[in-house]
Amino acid sequence: MVIVGDDPASRVYVNNKKKACGELGIYSEEYALPAETTEAELLELVERLNHKNDINGILVQLPLPKHINEETIINAISPKKDVDAFHPVNVGKIMIGNYDFVPCTPAGVMELIHESGISVEGKECVVVGRSNIVGKPQAMMLLHENGTVTICHSRTKNLAEITKKADILVAAVGKANFITADMVKEGAVIIDVGMNRLPDKKLVGDVDFTACEKLAGAITPVPGGVGPMTIAMLMKNTVKAAILQNDEKGAYV
Repeated sequence: MVIVGDDPASRVYVNNKKKACGELGIYSEEYALPAETTEAELLELVERLNHKNDINGILVQLPLPKHINEETIINAISPKKDVDAFHPVNVGKIMIGNYDFVPCTPAGVMELIHESGISVEGKECVVVGRSNIVGKPQAMMLLHENGTVTICHSRTKNLAEITKKADILVAAVGKANFITADMVKEGAVIIDVGMNRLPDKKLVGDVDFTACEKLAGAITPVPGGVGPMTIAMLMKNTVKAAILQNDEKGAYV
């Protein structure tokens, strides 16, 4: 795990990931770099980790300081060690359905759906948000399971009309309480990916939970819904990376 600078949210995320590794017996290293670290210095570290045989997964915590190009850093991580599944090679594999790793949040969403006994096949699925980290891969994962998928975003017209048709609604826009009860179909499965801090420090999602809970067939809370699943899927990707890398050498971990 590599963290650059002192972003408080990033520090919390890295600590939670380290804790999960400890609980599972996964060896982890943290590289906490100052905010003034140059792009060249960070690239040099990534390259060292790419060739470190006892490290199977590399995670560079985002966001990075503005003087460092995130795309350049992501592209420098070996696709075999890209446990966040942000590298273009892994993104391309997700598109065609022949993937080793899935971005951790969409993977966590799918795990919640599966464990709840909910079938995606034939369902109207609406994803609100089109980020490379959540929205786009989430849509592909639902599509791979034969859902009929609509992606909505800031330029979508008549948003409420579209979300109200959703059997499965995934909210990933980063706006507190953005999805309100009048945007939800009765009995819908609502999955809230948002993590927003209100002025009073309260943590809320993108969905108005209190209002929407009365209508939903199933709904995830914030905090405590998708967040823990994201970390669990990171651990799963790391174990899979270790197995794949060791299998290449002719032995399993």
